[in-house]
Amino acid sequence: MSDFDRKDWDQDSKGPENIESNRKEQDPDRYKEVTDAEKTIVADKEEDASVIETEAKAASDPNDTEDAKKESEYEDVCFICRRPESKAGKMFKLPNNITVCSDCMHKTMDTVSQFDYMGMLNNPSMMDDLNKSMGQGFPNIRFVNINDLQGEGGIPNKQRLKKKKPKNGEEPVLDIHKIPAPHQIKASLDEYVIGQEHAKKVISVAVYNHYKRVATGTMDDIEIEKSNMLMIGPTGSGKTYLVKTLARLLDVPLALADATSLTEAGYIGDDIESVISKLLAAADNDVERAERGIVFIDEIDKIAKKKNTNSRDVSGESVQQGMLRLLEGADVEVPVGANSKNAMVPLATINTRNILFICGGAFPDLEEIIKQRLTKQTSIGFNAELKDRFDNDRDLLSRVTVEDLKKFGMIPEFLGRLPVIYTLKALDRDMLVKILMEPKNAILKQYQKLLELDEVQLKFDQEALEAIADKAMERDTGARALRAIIEEFMLDIMYEIPKDDNIGTVTITREYIEGTGGPRIEIRNQAELPMHMIEEKPQE
Repeated sequence: MSDFDRKDWDQDSKGPENIESNRKEQDPDRYKEVTDAEKTIVADKEEDASVIETEAKAASDPNDTEDAKKESEYEDVCFICRRPESKAGKMFKLPNNITVCSDCMHKTMDTVSQFDYMGMLNNPSMMDDLNKSMGQGFPNIRFVNINDLQGEGGIPNKQRLKKKKPKNGEEPVLDIHKIPAPHQIKASLDEYVIGQEHAKKVISVAVYNHYKRVATGTMDDIEIEKSNMLMIGPTGSGKTYLVKTLARLLDVPLALADATSLTEAGYIGDDIESVISKLLAAADNDVERAERGIVFIDEIDKIAKKKNTNSRDVSGESVQQGMLRLLEGADVEVPVGANSKNAMVPLATINTRNILFICGGAFPDLEEIIKQRLTKQTSIGFNAELKDRFDNDRDLLSRVTVEDLKKFGMIPEFLGRLPVIYTLKALDRDMLVKILMEPKNAILKQYQKLLELDEVQLKFDQEALEAIADKAMERDTGARALRAIIEEFMLDIMYEIPKDDNIGTVTITREYIEGTGGPRIEIRNQAELPMHMIEEKPQE
């Protein structure tokens, strides 16, 4: 051992506090080398220990790392005021996964400091006074033992917001080159939606332009306006299905709302902003993703302005007025994981500027308004003839104008924010037959798949398909009637078939649909047998 090191040991026997000062005095350069070496050794040991600890933790529970990664995607929420970290700032971390914002912490400490702790322990009534005082302005604050909050510190997953990803400079929201062209969008829709060629063409172009607008922002300082849509079509023509299919193909969140449940804020019913809450939930509480989603409001004709009424129209014109700022683009505070705002629910700010709104409705009395306009300037002698011709016109809605919609009860400001207006045709017999079999997820293909799991092949005669379409036409509810009709005649088949493992094929016939016969049954590895193992359906 060198003299330098021996002197260190000698000094160490007298007390470790003298080592550092003696080293500096005797040999400053050597002291620096030794201390740097010691620091390196200590750092290496700490790093090795950290690696060992991490590996041991991963070995004991490999899900910890993944869980921690998922947790880091979400914002902390104040246990007291329920504001997320993006609104309230950095949080104080408390035991049991409880986080409190600085505002609530200061409020709590200021209030608690005014009370006599020993007096509170001996006098329970003082505890009630403390809770009342703390609850003023911060209704979620209460004086409790933090150890009693085991499991309460977190909030439900449906009320947790995902953190916004940091943006690098002018990074675009969407890659314009990844947006499918209109013909590609329509081709994808063709695989699932039968007919409605004009509607699919219009919606493909409108959606393409909308997401180009989102991706590029502005071009040469020219702001591109939103292409919100108004879809008009009879019941069962495929309005909702078309929008659902579109959202699924584009992989964007979709919120479905019914206009009949919407009312002016402060009245019984859903607030207008509740549709944005649904969109946020559909986006898994990811604000950025929700701001690029689609909102479909069905039954929009039900919020038409009421005529000849002196009372406040809280579910009609007032709802249209309230929707204007959402349609145009505004910052909206909405509750996370709930339909109404309250003290226990965190709020998120959503900008609706890039949200695509699609409104749909049947507008049942609109055809009469169109007829009146078309026959208004015709001489009296031809009125009856023209009226008969228009009565038989299944595409009369395609002649609609903005003026017709105003007469129906839609206010001009509302229509001005829905620049793309198009109609869907009523489904005829041939279209219903195609809907049964041609789409990728056609309803009959679904039943064929179900029986396939029982190793039974399900077939349909062409005449049987036509009989199903005829029954649907009689019900006058479009494609919605198809499933109800099929459920009726498939019930007995799905009940009886699993009883007999010898059945290989079942063919649905027109007679079975009409209730005058049964399906054809084929036994495995044998020719078709002239027998009906399924009970004949009673005639309606």
